[in-house]
Amino acid sequence: MSWLESIALGILQGLTEFLPISSSGHLVLGENLLRVKLDDISFEVFLHFGTLLSVVIVFRKTIWGMIQAVMEKAGVSFSKYNPTSTSENWNLFLLIILGSIPAGILGILFKKYVEKSFSSPHFVSIMLLITGAVLFLTKFFQKKEGQIKFSDAFLIGIAQAIAILPGISRSGLTISTGIFRGIKRDKAAEFSFLLSLPAVLGATVLKLKDMLSQSHLSFNLWFYLIGTVFAFLFGCLAIRFLLNVIRKGRFEFFGYYCFLIGFLSLIFLE
Repeated sequence: MSWLESIALGILQGLTEFLPISSSGHLVLGENLLRVKLDDISFEVFLHFGTLLSVVIVFRKTIWGMIQAVMEKAGVSFSKYNPTSTSENWNLFLLIILGSIPAGILGILFKKYVEKSFSSPHFVSIMLLITGAVLFLTKFFQKKEGQIKFSDAFLIGIAQAIAILPGISRSGLTISTGIFRGIKRDKAAEFSFLLSLPAVLGATVLKLKDMLSQSHLSFNLWFYLIGTVFAFLFGCLAIRFLLNVIRKGRFEFFGYYCFLIGFLSLIFLE
C-alpha cells in the first residue's frame, strides 16, 4: 500500500461512513478498483477508529451530557451540571442502548456469513441499489416533528442490524427508518450518528481482537495513521454536511448517487 492509497481509502471511509451511501460497500468497490488487497484487517480497524472519533468530536456536548446523566443516576453529582437536562439525556442514553441490541445480536450470530459477502462486488452493487431505493422513498414522506420513542429506537436498531451487509448504508437505512416513523429529520440524523458509537466501537473491538490474534502482523504504521487522520477529518465534514442537507430536505438525492454507483459497478467491476 502506498501513502496515496492510504489517503484515498481514508477519505473514502470518512465520507461514506456517515453519508448514506455505504462505507463498507465503497471500501469493497474501492479496493477492487484500486487493486488493493489487504492481507489483514488492521487497516480497517484504524479507519473505523478515525470515524469513531469524528462522532465523538462533533457530538461531544451531547455525549458529555449523557455521561453526566448516567453519573447522576449513579449518585455522582456535578456542581456545574444542569439537573433539568438529566431526564432528557438519560432517556437518550436508554434509547441508544435499546437501539444497539439488534445489531449486537445479529453481528455476533451472522458474522461469518456477512464476511463472505464482502468478497462479492456484484452483491455490494445490488445492495447499493436497494439503499438507493430506500433513500428515494423518503421523498414521499412529509416533514414531521415527532420525537423518538422506545419503539422507534428498536426499529431503527433493526435497520442498523440489516446494514451490516456491505452496500446497505447504515446511516441511510437508520435515518430513513426514522423519517418513515415520523421523527423530525435532523433528530433522526443525530440519533443515527449517536447510535453508530456502540456499533462502530463494538465492530472495532472485535476486529482489533482478530488483528492481535494474527501471528504475522506486517504493516507500515505511518500509512495506517495517515489513513486514520483522513478518515477522521472527512468523517467530521461528512456529518456536518449531511445534517445541513437533511435540514434542507434533500436527503433523497443520495439515492440517485447510490443508483448510479450501483449500476456502474455492476457493469464495469469484476
